[in-house]
Amino acid sequence: MKKEDILHIEKLMNFLALHFLKKHHWEDVSKTEWSYIVSELNDLIIQENSENNSKKSSDLLGSNYLYEHLIINKLKKYHQNENAMLSKPNLAKLSTIVKVLGYSSYIDFINSNTESFNFNDLRIDMNNVKPNTALLDRLVGCWYSYNRNLPENPLQAKEDRIWRSATEIYKSETSGEYFVERSGGDRHKYFGKITAYSDYVFIIMNSNTFIRQRHFISRIKDIKEKLKNPEYKLHELHFISTCISFNQEPIALFEIFQKADRKTFISDSISFPIDSDEIPKSIIKQLEDTESNRIDYR
Repeated sequence: MKKEDILHIEKLMNFLALHFLKKHHWEDVSKTEWSYIVSELNDLIIQENSENNSKKSSDLLGSNYLYEHLIINKLKKYHQNENAMLSKPNLAKLSTIVKVLGYSSYIDFINSNTESFNFNDLRIDMNNVKPNTALLDRLVGCWYSYNRNLPENPLQAKEDRIWRSATEIYKSETSGEYFVERSGGDRHKYFGKITAYSDYVFIIMNSNTFIRQRHFISRIKDIKEKLKNPEYKLHELHFISTCISFNQEPIALFEIFQKADRKTFISDSISFPIDSDEIPKSIIKQLEDTESNRIDYR
């Protein structure tokens, strides 16, 4: 194996560690945790085979595949001796792993992740202003975010639909920063930071599969006074989000975040018909006006 091949495997292991455990380096993952990741991957493989009406079990990974074959026999051996003779990994298995995570192939994964993701690339700090951590602590948890799933010209929409994404906000135990993860289409994800100053909330997120960044801003009026009430519950947030669309045009959307129950939380992005029972009536009422839910930048 070439050094380049090792770096690609290392990149995949780091990606899996972050994706499933929110750990940033493969060396921080235990043998038991690698087995857990394998079980999660196998669940995704079974789900995909079911969707494709395939009954193949040969695609499933052995419980110790990641730890024994890739960590012990590849990465650790290489780091102990860079001149060690290492056999190439099973590319079919590597492709199976990345395909259930939204990539078309292992090569696609390598090309899409030429740089490792770094939260520090996302800067939303304001000098001499103290973050509103009391508000941020209230935001920690699971949320569903809703927006209109519209074509570039909303009048060309074949049917009225609402896009629901799964969003999780959590506080880092090491840095004390607040991070956010959000699902996207085809199993890709966004990773980012969230902060609050006074009664404003800011989010910046990067996609993990392509060059795309999303920005969110919200304001909760009189939040300082509201937080003084121990009975106050924060169930809904309204954001303006901006990003570059897939046709390279800037778009701005009205998005609604609603708090979700972790026990029943579905961590996927789903497009629903606007009259679906899965969409709360209050959300439909706010998003049904097509013209007001996509901001024309022209």
